[in-house]
Amino acid sequence: MTSLALFPTLLGDDAWRSLPAVVRAMHGAAPMLRANGTADVAGASHFPARCLRRLLGLPAPAPRQALALTIERNGTCEVWTRRFTGRRMQSVLDRRAGSPLLYERLGAATLGFALRRDGDTIDWQLRSLHVFGMPMPRALRGHVLSRSGMHDGRYHFSVDVRLPVLGQLIAYEGWLEPLPDEQ
Repeated sequence: MTSLALFPTLLGDDAWRSLPAVVRAMHGAAPMLRANGTADVAGASHFPARCLRRLLGLPAPAPRQALALTIERNGTCEVWTRRFTGRRMQSVLDRRAGSPLLYERLGAATLGFALRRDGDTIDWQLRSLHVFGMPMPRALRGHVLSRSGMHDGRYHFSVDVRLPVLGQLIAYEGWLEPLPDEQ
């Protein structure tokens, strides 16, 4: 493997090396990374969706929100702190021995993703969901479309989460650029 870093390890050498440099910089092994950008955030406006977003620390829908990201890495564990306009969203990414999945813990939810290279993009494919440690059946997982790659020379991301009954919990899309002293 290229390193013990989370994304290179889970993607594998060939897939990792074929990604654009800007994607490798964001998902590499640097112990600390800071980046700034913008994101358009959407989501259902009904009361249950608003409550669940607040409970999970997700941002409120609004266009062109300023976004600051800090990634702190320690071995395979990565703490991602996103600061959208008016809201802090933090998740912990890691892997588990014997599993090919990336696990992201966000509040009471832990999502398991298979990572696949799709051209210049990483496609995050949801494979499991645990809430308060209990596995959710596939019918209750909903749909998560998540991709990170390069667009117009910058790191670009897009996430769309839709849940049964609730509909679109959140969708956010935008770009980030590492701060100069972080590259």
